[in-house]
Amino acid sequence: MGTPGWLSILPQTERGDRSEFADPADSARIYRDFLYKIAMHGRSRMPRVALALLAALLAFQGAAQDYPSKPVRVFVPSSPGGASDVAARLVSPKLAEVLGQPFIVENRVASGGIVGTAQLAKSPADGYAIMMTFDTFASNPHLYKELPYDVVKDFAPVMLLARYPQILVVHPSLKVKTVPEFVAYAKANGAKLNYGSAGPASSSRLAFELFKETAGIELEAVHYKGGGPAINDLLAGTVQVMLIQAGGAIGQNVRSGKLVGLATSGRQRSPHFPDLPTIADFYPGFETTSWVGVIAPAGTPRPVIDRLNGTLARILASPDMKEKFDVQSAEIVAGTPEQFGELIKSETVKWGKIIREKNIRVD
Repeated sequence: MGTPGWLSILPQTERGDRSEFADPADSARIYRDFLYKIAMHGRSRMPRVALALLAALLAFQGAAQDYPSKPVRVFVPSSPGGASDVAARLVSPKLAEVLGQPFIVENRVASGGIVGTAQLAKSPADGYAIMMTFDTFASNPHLYKELPYDVVKDFAPVMLLARYPQILVVHPSLKVKTVPEFVAYAKANGAKLNYGSAGPASSSRLAFELFKETAGIELEAVHYKGGGPAINDLLAGTVQVMLIQAGGAIGQNVRSGKLVGLATSGRQRSPHFPDLPTIADFYPGFETTSWVGVIAPAGTPRPVIDRLNGTLARILASPDMKEKFDVQSAEIVAGTPEQFGELIKSETVKWGKIIREKNIRVD
């Protein structure tokens, strides 16, 4: 069967070469030419269904090309000062500057950010509500029985912005300087020790529970409402150890000697703490990291996703932004939507297995 004659008027991008979608101006030119061809093709036998589909495609492309035409809300499921909040407030002014519309940060912290995340899932899939989420996005489904959303099906990944090393830190009163020294001390004095976390569903709690199991130690947990109060009590000696994101106050206190850093938890040494070994140096295979990334409601048009991703990539590549994230001990990733989607899936599987095996609960 031969190719229908009307296919010859399709724009080149629909015949296999999708690269021209990268530039909205080129796309507009291509489709203006295409509309003209349709108008001149009056005797075409193009099926009505195909015409309808093409009309929808043109409307879809046009809407994405105009994005954003009004302010964009950036949900943050954490309190001011947290990693996702800081990241959102660093990039939002730059997004507004480049794209010509305000990007308004809204902290939605009720129920550990679950309410705000549910609100995003129910928002119109048009790119005018997005979220700067963080690592517990992937583990929450295994800690809360009835989440009002599915982390894979109800959201569209936009970009993994940055990773943050987690650092094993202790109060100086323990007088330990290495991971083996701490493990030996904990095995001998476990009943006297408490570890702090940023909350019962936080990545700092999950990371330390994994470390406890790996190292064969037992310590009681003290869960706080956020990393700030936990760090304050660690400095005061109320809790003696934490495994928590290394940015901000933690990094500053390690460098000043108010806390003792023993190791970082990434696969490789952190460039921000080059003198510290990794936990994996002592327990091969151990790895935990914190991260922040942008998501949108499922069904958000792909050209809108691509425009956000491409704009963020250019913003994050600037020396000024690299310096600001470096202060937070963050490693900028600026990956593709597909890479972020794969990370969410793999993190969900990883933490689901750990939470089930260790019977970790939030109550």
